[in-house]
Parts: sequence; structure tokens; C-alpha cells
Amino acid sequence: MNQAAPRGRTVGDLMAPPVTALLSDTMADVAVRMDKERASCVMVVEGEVPLGILTERDLVRFAASGTDPTATPVSDWMTEHPDAVPPESEAGQAFENLAERGYRHIPVVDEGRLVGVVSMQDLMKVAQVQPMRHPGEIEAPKGLAGVIVADTEIGDVRGQEGFYHYRQYSARELAEKRTLEDVWHLLFEGELPTAAQRAAFSEEVRALRTLPDAVRPLLPTIAGAGETFLPLDALRSAVSLSTALLGFRPSLDLTADELRRDAVRLCALVPTLITALFRLRQGQEPVEPDPALAHAANYLWMLTGERPDPVHARAVEQYLISTVDHGFNVSTFTARVITSTGADLGAAVAGAIGALSGPLHGGAPSRALDMLEAIGEPENAEAWIRREVEGGGRIMGFGHRIYKTDDPRSLLLREIAERLGGDRAQFAATVERTIVKVLEELKPGRELHTNVEFYAGVVMERCGIPPAMFTPTFAASRVIGWCANILEQAADNRIIRPSARYVGPPPPQPVPELDPD
Repeated sequence: MNQAAPRGRTVGDLMAPPVTALLSDTMADVAVRMDKERASCVMVVEGEVPLGILTERDLVRFAASGTDPTATPVSDWMTEHPDAVPPESEAGQAFENLAERGYRHIPVVDEGRLVGVVSMQDLMKVAQVQPMRHPGEIEAPKGLAGVIVADTEIGDVRGQEGFYHYRQYSARELAEKRTLEDVWHLLFEGELPTAAQRAAFSEEVRALRTLPDAVRPLLPTIAGAGETFLPLDALRSAVSLSTALLGFRPSLDLTADELRRDAVRLCALVPTLITALFRLRQGQEPVEPDPALAHAANYLWMLTGERPDPVHARAVEQYLISTVDHGFNVSTFTARVITSTGADLGAAVAGAIGALSGPLHGGAPSRALDMLEAIGEPENAEAWIRREVEGGGRIMGFGHRIYKTDDPRSLLLREIAERLGGDRAQFAATVERTIVKVLEELKPGRELHTNVEFYAGVVMERCGIPPAMFTPTFAASRVIGWCANILEQAADNRIIRPSARYVGPPPPQPVPELDPD
């Protein structure tokens, strides 16, 4: 386990006052109370004795059941006799209990009396990243699952808890409170900017958005190549061409400042390349960057040619912030491997784009949207989903290799979708509840939750981004995370050169002569 609460802190220091209900209360009563108190769970009590616990997840399951909430007692849906901890328990031990058993909340009981509730979120407030352990030679599992390959200060993903962070800050909180430029500065410079630093950094970025003169006349050829337009393939070619024409040199030959300048320039240019290639393929002229607009708003402007609605611009910005980085994912690792050879930054980013283009990594925002289109109407949802699951089909936008609980990016995007409104957002929420219900019935014991793709397509479509541009939009943000990792790798580099176990025929075998027949 990589995280644990510091010793010395107790559950009593961190617990919150419990929100309580009685056995005679209905599910409707409890839902109203949890909403009013902004509580994520409620304790069912008799006097001061805890009898059960009901969580937000239970409410989602109940809503999917279609049962009358005003006639259903809370006792029908609560978890009876929940595990409890005393207030003097170490926070670290409570953390382990929650993580190992998959709980999010645990009641705090003192001599049989309920005195509080402690949650994973409470414990995360005092959680610290522990030093990485470097084992000796190991036989790595397929896919390198669980293998630590480097130290990083950029961020981490804590799949058991449903939490990820950029440096020391919650990624979700950054998306709620800060701009994309602020997060960009954080990843590149190691700290959130002051107001003056934000202005200077934004000005630096805006000056680098414009297509270089040597690149501009070559983009129509890239955009027009092939019968089918694959935006990431076109972007990969454009990045290689642009960085060559801009004179990017091997990272091994550059100072840290020189490599940082390359990184800022390429991150600023990628959205311009993406939108220009797309518009050229549509028979439209590229739209010049607007220096008066922030990075996310400018992206919408260059894509659509229309002044972006500030609400839409902020929604896209929050999406971009939420996807800037996500641990040592495949494309990020690819970028670091290429950088470890001393190659130029353009080569590393082009390789990362190639990794992102793979269907198992690049995500499926458009595929999740296709699923909603295929379902068509809310009344079709359950039958459609049952047919897919029973036939061995894949439910788009559900499940994640790392997260064993709700994907925090999905929770944020769900809120953004609800804020933007529209029939699609309401329909997606209905389908999500139905999928949860069907999966719990057909795949009991499996924790399957929405991932970042499920609501990403809903949000981007609402903001005017066409489905073909969903994954390229993802790349427009992730390039910042790639480059932050490239800078970190180059600063303390060692070539990444793992070993493989040979399992072929035993050598050396005699080389046969060529048969003349």
C-alpha cells in the first residue's frame, strides 16, 4: 500500500458528526435528509446504538429499482451491523480497514454509542505519499501491472480510494477552482502561479499558438491524405513535421530551460494543429488563434469559428484539466521511454500520440455516445443492456483498470453535464442507473462504475465539439502531462531498458542449409 495516514492521528481527530435515521424512516425521508445535510451516508440508530448504514451508492441502487421511496423503510436497504472503530483507533488502521474491505465510511462507536463517522475522504485529508520502494530483479506480470518503474513528483492515481492528484493537489479540486493555465504552470514549474505569474505564463503561451510559417502550407496535404481522416494520425504527422521544421534537437543536448521552451511551444501549438487539420479536412480555412481568449476558450474558437459561450468554455476547460495527467498510463510511459533515449521532445510526443490512438487506451467518449444513440429511448435501456451483457458485449464508458470505485473524473463530468443541462445529460443519467442495476444483477460482486468516457462525450457534444474530435480534444490536454513527464525524465535520466524472458526453442540450433528444391 503506497498511502497511509500519519501515526499519532486518531479517528476521533478526523470523524464527522453522524447524520442519523430511525428504522421507521422511509427511503424518501433519508434521501431528503442526506441532501439537506450534504451527507454521503446516514447511520440508522436506535437511541445511540448503530443498527445499520445507508450510503449514496445504496440510494443509486434503490433509485434504479423503481420502488416507491415513500413506502419503503430504510431497513430494507441499509447494511446491517456495519463494522465500527473506536475513536481512539489510529487513523492509519482505519484507512487500512476501509481500503482493504472496499468501504467508504465506517461508524465510530464509543462503548456501544455512535459518536461519529469517518470516511475515506476524511482520511485523505491527512494522507501522504510514501516513498517508492525499488525491488531488486523481479519477474514482472504481464502489462507491468503493479510494477513501480520510476519516482515522480507530477502526480499519482489512487484507484482504491477513487482519487488522483497533480503534485500535492486534488485534480478534481483544481478543476473546480483553477484555470487550465494554472494547472499547466503547476505541472511545469512545480507550483501554482501567483496572479502575476499567471499573467506572464498566459502571455508566454498565447505568443506560441500561431502556426509557424514553414508549417502552414504543408497542413492541407496532411489533412487531405487518405480516404478516411484519422485525426490522431494526422496530428502525429503534423507534430513530427512541425518539430523538425522548428529545429527541435535531442533532449540529451539541451539545457533544462531549452527543453522547457520546446515543451511550452509544442503544448501551445498542438490545439492549433488539431483544429486546423480538422477544418481543412472539412473544406474550411483554419481559424487564427485569438490572443484575447484563454487556452480552452481559444480551442473552441479555433474549432468552430464562433465566439464560445463562457459556460461552454468553462466546461471544456474543466474537462481538459481533469485529463491533463493520470499517472503512468500507456502514452505517458511511452513518452518517458522515448525521452530516456535522449530523443527530441517531438519524437516523444509523437510516440505518445501513437499510443493514445490505440482503442484500449485512447478512450471511448464517442463510443459511449454511440451506445446512447443505439439505446435511443429510456424505456429501451434495460432490454438493450441485458442483451449486450448476456451476449458478452462491452458496455462503453464503464469499468477502469485502476479504479476499484467511482472514477473521480466521471463524477466531475456528471456534475458538469447536469449543469449544462439538455436531454442527453438526463438520458445518460437514466442509462447509468439502469446499467448499475443490470450489472449488479448479472455480475454480482464486480465493482463496475462509469469511467471518464461515459460523460465526457455528453459534455463535449453539448459544447459543440463533434464526436470525431473527442479523442483529439483529450490529446490537446494530455500533451501537457506528457511534456511534464518528459521534462522530469530528462532532468534525471537513465535509459529505460527492461529485460524479457526467452521462451523459444533452446539455442543454439544448427542453421540448416538452403534446400535447393
